[in-house]
Amino acid sequence: MREPGPAKIMSAMPAPAPSAPPARDLASLWQALQAQQAPTARRAARLGEALVARGLVAPELMARALAAQKQSKPHRLLGRMLAEAGVITEQQLAAALADWLGLQVVDLRNLEPEAAALAAVPQAVAEREGVLPLMLRGDALVVAMPDPWDQRLLDELRFMAERRVVAVAAVPGTLGPAVARAYRAYGASRASQQPADESSPATRAGNLRDLAAELANHADEAASNDPGTVAESDNTLVRLVNRLIAEAVDLRASDIHIETAEPPRPVRVRLRVDGELLQHLEVPAQYRFALVARLKIMADLDISEHRKPQDGKIDFARFGGPRVELRMVTVPTARGLEDVVLRLLSGLKPMPLDEIGLSAANLAGLRSAMAKAYGLILICGPTGCGKTTTLHSVMRELNTEKRKIWTAEDPVEITQEGLRQVQVNARIGWTFAAAMRTFLRADPDIIMIGEMRDEETARIAVEASLTGHLVMSTLHTNSAPESITRLLEIGLDPFMFSDSLLAVLAQRLVRRLCPHCRRPEPLSEAGLQALAHQYLASSNGIGPTEAQLQARWRQAHGRGRHGLGLCLYHRGGCAACEGTGYHGRMGLHELLLADEPLREKVRHRAAAAELQACGLAAGMLTLRQDGIEKVLAGLTDMPEVLAAANQ
Repeated sequence: MREPGPAKIMSAMPAPAPSAPPARDLASLWQALQAQQAPTARRAARLGEALVARGLVAPELMARALAAQKQSKPHRLLGRMLAEAGVITEQQLAAALADWLGLQVVDLRNLEPEAAALAAVPQAVAEREGVLPLMLRGDALVVAMPDPWDQRLLDELRFMAERRVVAVAAVPGTLGPAVARAYRAYGASRASQQPADESSPATRAGNLRDLAAELANHADEAASNDPGTVAESDNTLVRLVNRLIAEAVDLRASDIHIETAEPPRPVRVRLRVDGELLQHLEVPAQYRFALVARLKIMADLDISEHRKPQDGKIDFARFGGPRVELRMVTVPTARGLEDVVLRLLSGLKPMPLDEIGLSAANLAGLRSAMAKAYGLILICGPTGCGKTTTLHSVMRELNTEKRKIWTAEDPVEITQEGLRQVQVNARIGWTFAAAMRTFLRADPDIIMIGEMRDEETARIAVEASLTGHLVMSTLHTNSAPESITRLLEIGLDPFMFSDSLLAVLAQRLVRRLCPHCRRPEPLSEAGLQALAHQYLASSNGIGPTEAQLQARWRQAHGRGRHGLGLCLYHRGGCAACEGTGYHGRMGLHELLLADEPLREKVRHRAAAAELQACGLAAGMLTLRQDGIEKVLAGLTDMPEVLAAANQ
């Protein structure tokens, strides 16, 4: 005899039995969550047993439903079959599942979330993920979620809110409308009250200090220097790390330095802002291992490895912060400790070429070199002098629909739509030289190489520039003429190199005076003569006479009715610049353009001094001369120029 089909079995089942109502207010929900943590009787092993135990389905009907499930092709979920057949409602199924798995179910139609909870999760995240924060209790944030077992989302909410997240399930169909309703009311409330500047760097700093003090209190309570008593998942420590990174972004820091020491000396945290390292925070010594371990977890590094350096990346958006990528390096130090340096790569966008601080003459000269169909352009300077920013500003201007541009970088710090950007990886043999060889087979118009580190890369770049491609790269040298001699020393053929070279741009970064608080001071005649002497000494007397120079300065930078008065500006200090007197940085540049006299000297392997004299005779300004021009224009001050330029 043929067995009845699943539909017939399901249709024979009785009407749904009543179910316990979900929580309808925050107080009863919190009581239920606390009671849930208490020891309870053993839960049912299977969903069917849980449905029978709740009285929703009779035992004999459950047996028939299980038989129908076995006959279904493909295999179907038992709860879904029962709900579709009308044996139980969606609400009863959700409540039974939640109870079986130890979750609470809430009816969001009658709940009013707390404003503090809504403030912990941005509206954009809540709407994107379909979650609704309900209340804050101690270090716990209760959140209604569509999938309370979504570990990725739980982690994101935990790091974003800087609290332990307790997930609850919502009655089906109530979550979406409740999210829209709650944030609409919260936005109206905030608009009417508008708290006073709670996101300012000063306030955030206060919050960070509060977290550090809280850590110190925890350490005192532990009364032990045993690192095993402090966990990297400690909620206060997690909040402190997240707040530290967010504050570094607010303060425009380029690097975060975390320096550990043996007790009782605390962990020191310093930020590099506008090129200057500034003391920022101290963390209790008991957290020296946990703090490093926390950062390693965020960067997916091995927390058990302390003897070897490690490097990785942190995508801060994964932890609820802004879209910032951090390049992380750990450095083993004495006595089994480790330091951490984090470089912030905050989704940088290329700057327009005329906004990076190039003088009018240097800008025109660089653009004339960029307009050539083929050749080699080099940008040189020490680490952290803005070479990559300048390179991408050049690329931004050349990046058009009619050009195919390949780049090889390590790492890819700035992204541009239209560029085909490649991340090199020396560990698998994917080096700059290997990328160059591949690019030459991929029909390029322009090739950008992040750095010329060896003879092979430099040789391929020169060959590419001589075969119809515009090639650009960076080099770690001190001046434009030294870049030429360095490349000749590593083995480049001087004849091929001289034919390919278009321009070399050397640069440094100096801090820009804050325009809101800079103070002008009239320049005396003696001061003007001293400044002119420094200017001319930088070029060994090549160029204008002192009288010609002073006349040009008065014409270009003079103030007053007749344009005769010159001023030097000094830093002040205001709220806009955090009291430092500086805000942002700008470049000093030395542009050496390749003309025929210079190429002739390159072919004869002339010394750097001869190359510099050739460039100065053609109108090149040294780094210090470019800096003095910018001092007279009120953009920076002499201490910054003297610190950045040696000659």
